[in-house]
Amino acid sequence: MVVSIKVAKQLQHFIAGEFIASEKTFKNISPVDGTLIADVCEADAATVDAAVKAAQAALKGPWGKMGVQERAAVLHKIADGIQARFEDFVAAEVADTGRPLQQARTLDIARGIANFRTFADLAKTANTDLFQSDTADGAGALNYTVRKPLGVVGIISPWNLPLLLFTWKVAPALACGNTVVAKPSEESPSSATLLAEVMRDAGVPPGVFNLIHGFGGNSAGEFLTKHPGIDALTFTGESKTGSTIMKAVADGMKEVSFELGGKNAAVVFADADFDAAVAGVMRSSFTNSGQVCLCSERVYVERAIFPRFVAVLKEKTEALKVGYPDEANVDMGPLISHGHRDKVLSYYKLAEQEGATVVTGGAVPIFGDIRDAGAYVQPTIWTGLPDHARCVTEEIFGPVCHVAPFDSEEEVIARVNDSDYGLACALWTTNLARAHRVAPKIDAGLVWVNTWYLRDLRTPFGGVKQSGLGREGGRYSLDFYSEVVNICIKL
Repeated sequence: MVVSIKVAKQLQHFIAGEFIASEKTFKNISPVDGTLIADVCEADAATVDAAVKAAQAALKGPWGKMGVQERAAVLHKIADGIQARFEDFVAAEVADTGRPLQQARTLDIARGIANFRTFADLAKTANTDLFQSDTADGAGALNYTVRKPLGVVGIISPWNLPLLLFTWKVAPALACGNTVVAKPSEESPSSATLLAEVMRDAGVPPGVFNLIHGFGGNSAGEFLTKHPGIDALTFTGESKTGSTIMKAVADGMKEVSFELGGKNAAVVFADADFDAAVAGVMRSSFTNSGQVCLCSERVYVERAIFPRFVAVLKEKTEALKVGYPDEANVDMGPLISHGHRDKVLSYYKLAEQEGATVVTGGAVPIFGDIRDAGAYVQPTIWTGLPDHARCVTEEIFGPVCHVAPFDSEEEVIARVNDSDYGLACALWTTNLARAHRVAPKIDAGLVWVNTWYLRDLRTPFGGVKQSGLGREGGRYSLDFYSEVVNICIKL
């Protein structure tokens, strides 16, 4: 079966509270079987300009006059609207991405709802700084800070977790009183369009949330990043694209927040809970077909347990069920597109050229039905590559991991840190002292111990090196999406 989605035959832009069509369109294709989901309008420069002007106007309207309690109530109403249309959002996510139905229900849509509720409550309870200062006359002074909206925030989000990552930026931006012009990935436009309907039905004032569709260069993305009316820009996606955007916004001195790629490591020490570590590495390598920026593509296992670990990981990987998103007990769906599958397959070929031992996978599964027209690949494990091999240093963004042995704590720390990226790392050990000793030495924005992808939305999220710039989450999001102003009162 293939999950059906009740979606308009044409997905339109949402500007100033109205759905707007444009003459130029592109096709949204199912990665499950290659069929057409919908035609999607592509924004030109004039469309983007209209969206920005609508957002600027909304800052001067009712939204700009709302207090934080009132804005928070609106965000809760948006969350309620997503909840009321929960299955519509699930169907939209599954249709665009082909991900397992259960994942969309338990992770993607639930997190989208949580993003609005969490940032609404954080905005209501957030505190600012107050300092008492001494002065020469003895009277003193008070310095306190206030948060003001940045203005119009441009948001560009990726296709791998569409609603989750889209709302991760939209929710705090709105909570802080900004207006937004948001562009979802061209690969996954459906759930963002449903969110626009929810915004309208929740009574969000026109122009507060504007949605544009399109591509990057010479399309909606480029027009948005270069528009002088954008006061800040936040982007999640490839590191190379982040670099391009940074150059585009440099002259305008815009605030930027980048959540970029990763070549993340998992480290399994010999004292780890073996079964938990295998299950954890399975999850961190193959969740969402490996299409999560936090996935582990480099796995380092202490030599004493290396042969057994690889053998069990192989057995468990070959037991994964790859198939339709709504099949019972399905573990993995297709990649997002045929173009991305070509990229991943090119790395499968490169790994063999570089001398990898293919433990399992490395090819395209054959189903003998309409799924053969989809974008599936086999989950893949390699061993035997040197640390400098391209398949060990470059982000692949597919269901793949390379497993290598190590002999000492110092050695594995050096190897993990020998990367252009620094987003996340997972450590597996039952030695509490080792966990506290090793974790701070890892060059990454996020280190998990005996778990993976366990998130508290109040904590900072972001990477170092080519994995990003800045932090979002909790008060870090409030600080980014606000202009923090100091007020000094002489007593």
